[in-house]
Amino acid sequence: MIKRYTLTNGLRVVIEKIPTVRSVAMGIWVKTGSKNENPMNNGISHFIEHMLFKGTENRTSQQIAEVFDSIGGHVNAFTSKEYTCYYAKVLDEHLEVGLDVLSDMFFHSTFDQEELNRERNVVVEEIKMYEDTPDDQIHDLISNAAFGNHPLGYSILGTEEVLHTITKEMIQKYMNERYTTENTVITLAGNTPPHIVELIEEAFGTFKLHGKEEQISVATVKASEIIKVKQTEQSHITFGLPGLAVNDPDIYSLILLNNIIGGSMSSRLFQEVREKRGLAYSVFSYHSSYQDGGLFTIYAGTAPNQVNEVINIIQDILFSIQQKGIDEKEIIKGKEQLKGSLMLSLESTNSRMNRLGKNELLLGKHPSLDEIIERINQVNQQSIEKVIKQVFNHPISFAMISPYEEVPTTLRRDFLVPN
Repeated sequence: MIKRYTLTNGLRVVIEKIPTVRSVAMGIWVKTGSKNENPMNNGISHFIEHMLFKGTENRTSQQIAEVFDSIGGHVNAFTSKEYTCYYAKVLDEHLEVGLDVLSDMFFHSTFDQEELNRERNVVVEEIKMYEDTPDDQIHDLISNAAFGNHPLGYSILGTEEVLHTITKEMIQKYMNERYTTENTVITLAGNTPPHIVELIEEAFGTFKLHGKEEQISVATVKASEIIKVKQTEQSHITFGLPGLAVNDPDIYSLILLNNIIGGSMSSRLFQEVREKRGLAYSVFSYHSSYQDGGLFTIYAGTAPNQVNEVINIIQDILFSIQQKGIDEKEIIKGKEQLKGSLMLSLESTNSRMNRLGKNELLLGKHPSLDEIIERINQVNQQSIEKVIKQVFNHPISFAMISPYEEVPTTLRRDFLVPN
């Protein structure tokens, strides 16, 4: 059962007790990411995420790592476009230790200058590693092509040039503005004790930093293209189309549509591009939902001399769906896939903790499993046709990393726009 609490300082806490397990996953969620940055500090959210592991007033970075190793747990963090999460998973008997260390990192990190300089170099190496992985980097390029100068188009890692300008003072100013009680949520999933709220109140009740929600303009998807020339063995291709916000009433219709297009091994893209023609090892689609919009993306990696053929196939599949819709059998199969993946994800305390954090930050509510299944069951041909008209009637954004700078000859940017 999911329960929501509010501490005396206004901090929100969401707990899902699962008495059948012997672990607890816990997370500190902060509603800030690259979407809240600007060209002068792009990458600061991710840099702060790194720095919270680099030592506190009470522990060195090595001691933080040793604490979790000594209790057989683990601690980590991640940054997205809209939120940052610091999380740990421990045995239920070590819950208090995990809470103590996470709260120590959150409130008492020192941002020592020597550690700052050292970790800056670590992140620079992370950026270089990312740039050496074109099948990862291409997804940043399609976001940039689709959202342009809007912060949703920024890289989460930032750039090496900007990273070298970030100071301790900039970090503290950013945290004072974004790391507030209103923007922060504590989530736990697992075998929590009866006095868990008291433990969290003790660990986080002193948090008094308040702030106002930052207003960011709504991003609109632009039909632009980015081609990055890089000496790679494959060309990496992405299409981008407008998606739906996380709270859109038609979101499950789009999730199911994505499954049919390229979200599974039986999807049209996988079957046509890989299985029938052998033109790609990796080909798929996915949908990114944000608070105020989304992006539907198709990716394929193929040999440079096959780019035009693969683009033609992708365009033909999308055009066919736009003109003919989706078969009822595909809808039935897609519903069962969604329900199955949902059920399987709930077997992990980490997944449940993640679900609690995202729902609280972005939705402000926690739909039950029965409610989600009901919404999936309500998806039909009419609701999918509505989403197809909404998503597909738009020029595509296009991004490619390739040894060649020429725009593929088969690319038709307006092929989905009605005449």
